[in-house]
Amino acid sequence: MGDMKSTIRQFLEINRSISEETDFERLLQTLLEGMGNIVGSEQGAVYLISADDTALEPVAAMGVPVDTLRRHPLNNLPHVLREAIDRDDIRATIIDGEALAVCGGDPGAGKNPERNAMVVPLFNRNNAMIGIMTLVQEAKANTSLIRFVDALSRSAAIALETRQLIASQKALFEAFIRMIADAIDAKSPYTGGHCARVPELTKMLAEAANAADHGPFADLKLTDDDREAIHVAAWLHDCGKVTTPEYVVDKATKLETLYDRIHEIRMRFEVLKRDAEITYWKGVANGDDLKDLVEQRDEQLAALDVDFAFVAECNEGGEFMSPDRLDRLQEIAKRTWTRTLSDRVGISHEELNRKQQTPEPDLPVREPLLADRPEHVLKRRPEDLFAADNPWGFKLDQPEHLYDRGELYNLSIARGTLTAEERYKINDHIVQTIIMLSRLPFPSYLRQVPELAGGHHEKMDGTGYPKRLKGSEMSSFARMMAISDIFEALTAADRPYKKGKTVSEALKIMGFMVKDGHIDAELYDLFLTSRVWADYASRFMKPDQIDEVDVAALRPDKAESRAVG
Repeated sequence: MGDMKSTIRQFLEINRSISEETDFERLLQTLLEGMGNIVGSEQGAVYLISADDTALEPVAAMGVPVDTLRRHPLNNLPHVLREAIDRDDIRATIIDGEALAVCGGDPGAGKNPERNAMVVPLFNRNNAMIGIMTLVQEAKANTSLIRFVDALSRSAAIALETRQLIASQKALFEAFIRMIADAIDAKSPYTGGHCARVPELTKMLAEAANAADHGPFADLKLTDDDREAIHVAAWLHDCGKVTTPEYVVDKATKLETLYDRIHEIRMRFEVLKRDAEITYWKGVANGDDLKDLVEQRDEQLAALDVDFAFVAECNEGGEFMSPDRLDRLQEIAKRTWTRTLSDRVGISHEELNRKQQTPEPDLPVREPLLADRPEHVLKRRPEDLFAADNPWGFKLDQPEHLYDRGELYNLSIARGTLTAEERYKINDHIVQTIIMLSRLPFPSYLRQVPELAGGHHEKMDGTGYPKRLKGSEMSSFARMMAISDIFEALTAADRPYKKGKTVSEALKIMGFMVKDGHIDAELYDLFLTSRVWADYASRFMKPDQIDEVDVAALRPDKAESRAVG
């Protein structure tokens, strides 16, 4: 009666483990040890059929290291396994060292007639074998115990199959999110390995908070679900970039779209220079004063060269466009050139529709050297406008147009190369990230993924993007991702448009961001004092970027921490 009670308790314990255990490897080990306790075994192993259905792979062991057990091809199984499986019989007597080794026992004791083994085939819902469990015993089990183990093995096998399906789905999901991140990084050299590095840095900072035994993060303890949510959110934090046109992300000059339109403007200058040459030769043919003709020609050619050099310099976006530079640009635009061919043939239907907003002029026509035309404006679709009460809570200042490719408009950009419309389009990646992730049917423990992934451009003072959340409205993990995203972007050495900053330079800039109310002061302090930055630098940064850091001098004071938090 006592043995029966013990067995029933063990049976219930195994069933509880089957229903509660989410880690597949721990479940295998629990099942093996539970079954071993029931039959009085201290040695055994679990083999599962390989993914390619060609062999039995050892996946768990009891009493021996699992790596001492070998793989068994299905077309060449050891005698004891083949016999038991063919007979659908879980009883097998250990008769030699080979069988003992298969079952996890000591081959040296293989001739001991008192040592036996159970070979327990594991069948799924479709009655197909998915693996075997082997258990070494000192004596043969009685018939009742064998039947009990057989019945328990059936439910255990179904549980294993379920966990295998869950594990394979998780593996597929993991591969999918990494595929998206890799595609985004491969899309543009400007992103480099950003999508791969931010998850690592975010997880490092989260573990530092988890390890804190005092201070503001002493009560923060990560669960396995927290870790998985952080992992998934960090890998998908920029998934919306798949919607961002590459020519916007990579816009290197002010006039660049799919190509750099400075070449069109250069050709117009070339036409004006040819016109100057033609005027000269016409004057020569008419017998006009040669000296005056030469002076006029050379003066025009020199002025055109200087003006084009100025326009080309404006296109580079390296110098601030002061009022006097803008005035000069407007004066150059007043020059005209003659077009003799229609600009409404051989173009796309969409561009033709834009041009037809104005009547086609008679040819030839004099046109400004630089211009902002109606066809340069691409309208924003009504469905792309967010209402104030949009379901995602976005608070956005959307430009009126989708794009404005006006030549003067673009050349007049005050700093950098992006127009307001293009800057909005780049920032829109986080909007699309939130929309995309909010539409995925995440399980309950991953429901926070859209919030974590979508908050890395928010600021503690509520001036961030795209919801204008304040620090108190964001989870700690979302604020961690914001810090990780910033530090990675500052130190990244694979951006073709900038040099990666040193550790001390990046940390100093982040210190200013704390004072400006942009990032969490307490998390920044943890980032400093836990030396997460040092661990990250040793793994991902170039040696010449790793310099001395005075942590004490960079730490925010308590007043700043309270104000920002």
